[in-house]
Amino acid sequence: MHGSCGTVDFPSCDSITLQKVTGIWEGLYECRFTSGSITHTARSMLTVALLPDEITLTIDPLTADCSEKTSADFINVVAVATILNSTEDFRVTGFYREQDMGLLTPELFSSCVNEELALVLDAAENFKKGLGATQEVAMTIFANLANNSNAPLSETEDDMADLTASIDVLNVMAGASKNVVLQEGILPNLVDAASTMLNQSWAAVNTSVIEGMSSNYLVSLEGLVKHIHVNTSSGLISENLDLQFCSEAVCNMTVFDINVNLNRSTGTVKTVAVKNIMDKLRNNYRKTEPTSLLLSATLVGNNDSSIHISLDFPTLDEEEKKAYCVFFNTTIGDFSDDGCYSSTAEPNRTVCICSHLTSFSVLMSKNADVLPFLDEITYVGLGVSLCSLVVLLIIESLVWTAVVKSNLSHFRHTSLVNISLCLLLANCCFLASSFPDKISATMCLSFTLLKHFFYLAMFCWMLCLSVMLVHQLIFVFSPLRKRVFMFLSSIVGYIVPILMVGSSFVYYKYTDQPYHKKETCWLTFNGLLDGSLHAFILPMGAIVFTNMFSMGVVILTLVKTSIPEGGNADKETAKSVLKVVIFLTPVFGVTWAFGFIMLLLDDDSPMRPFFVYAFTILNSFQGLLILLTACFAEQKVREELFKIIMGPNSDAKKNPASKGK
Repeated sequence: MHGSCGTVDFPSCDSITLQKVTGIWEGLYECRFTSGSITHTARSMLTVALLPDEITLTIDPLTADCSEKTSADFINVVAVATILNSTEDFRVTGFYREQDMGLLTPELFSSCVNEELALVLDAAENFKKGLGATQEVAMTIFANLANNSNAPLSETEDDMADLTASIDVLNVMAGASKNVVLQEGILPNLVDAASTMLNQSWAAVNTSVIEGMSSNYLVSLEGLVKHIHVNTSSGLISENLDLQFCSEAVCNMTVFDINVNLNRSTGTVKTVAVKNIMDKLRNNYRKTEPTSLLLSATLVGNNDSSIHISLDFPTLDEEEKKAYCVFFNTTIGDFSDDGCYSSTAEPNRTVCICSHLTSFSVLMSKNADVLPFLDEITYVGLGVSLCSLVVLLIIESLVWTAVVKSNLSHFRHTSLVNISLCLLLANCCFLASSFPDKISATMCLSFTLLKHFFYLAMFCWMLCLSVMLVHQLIFVFSPLRKRVFMFLSSIVGYIVPILMVGSSFVYYKYTDQPYHKKETCWLTFNGLLDGSLHAFILPMGAIVFTNMFSMGVVILTLVKTSIPEGGNADKETAKSVLKVVIFLTPVFGVTWAFGFIMLLLDDDSPMRPFFVYAFTILNSFQGLLILLTACFAEQKVREELFKIIMGPNSDAKKNPASKGK
């Protein structure tokens, strides 16, 4: 936009105003004035100060209820303004509005990171992306991190931002170490930097931020220790960290006066004891007071995660206190005692023994879930299911002749018996392989193959039942012959699962890929469409989807036949539909759909524990559900059982008039 800037003394003046300026306007500007053959030129450099391309604002929580707060209480509301890398200086201000209902206290935390530390973080990000991902670059990153971490912190906001950035470097390098081999030469700088980070009280931020930082620190440190390649058995010790290695068959180590004992056949044991971290981690376990020491043990080169580890801790308190053996569960962000128990060997020492069992959810999980009472639910549920399935098979053998008088009932009970038998054998194999450290590698592989086969066979018989039911509903006047059904269902129910299991085993064997995991005696999962677990979940998913479709057809057919034209039977129809859902869901395997939701959810999703528990409860008790809905729910079965229990004269007792006939 042009404008005049002339005056009386200098009438020849012109101006230009630039609007909606962007970065492309930055540069050298030149103004020329020509009079005859003389040209006057003036130049000036224009710099453009731009707002950042992206500003992210987050508030947690979005609303705060102050109605029950007093003037002495505080409401913690965390507001974060994130600005991407920029050379500009920005001022961040905050304000709050105080109302009559209570008191809001503002807290502003600066995220301005030391320039040198920011360069280290950028280098780590580039390393993770594969830019200059060499051992020399990794050495430089950890050396620079150690140099920047050695400066004592004064616990100001900026210093806490530097600490957060240092932890982020550990986190980024831990992620990179999964794909890039890191050598033990970086360990001295790593231990030095990680130890220095724990020298401060981290008091410049609130509790929730400290808990998140400490959990991130611990996970990152464990990841780095796990993936760094070591050739020596000598460890490293610093003020807050004690790192030790063991490659012998029987490992007896001491880290910060903690005696560690572990027996294993192969692999390297890496233990790191950490001081000044326990008081920073979240602790809602039994209102206990944390000790000053945390120990992390990792077994590398051995897939047997069920090996028992014994930790002998010194008890420093003279006053008598009950000791609990717990581990920090990064999934729930808190301490748990699942799989751990304590025994007091001496008055001043506590021995912790930990070993995690295999919960039922491992059948449909990317990783083994460690949640409270999950193993207990698994084994109680499977025990009840085994008893229920045995009872069902006994009942079917007793009432078989009386209840299979029609082709439809014969098809249904044949499928039910085969479903129950396959589920019974599959659950027996699951329980037999629940303690991988107690069985040989050959037995573990055998149980994996058997579980794979029997669970697939169960679903294939469920498919036979659902397809048969839909065929009978749609083609009323073209019923299946008994010989045809038995021939086709035998192929689908047993031959097809054998082919799927055999082909998947041969494929993984001759492509030098692991078919199963020794730590769980089950199939492997490495990522999307990568791992033998897909040889189970893909056919099972197709069958479950088909059975859900079949259930929908049954419900639609029921609705159409239940409501005559011009009639009103909504309640009765709703009851009938509900019965169909209740009776068909267990025998069609629809409850396994919870497993697919588990696969889709991330490990840190807040909804994952719900679906893990739902899947474990419904499917470990599946045998009981089948007994109730598919056996006891049938009137003919109940009548025959009544006759068997009451004796051959039960009909005469129920109808005395029949005696004279």
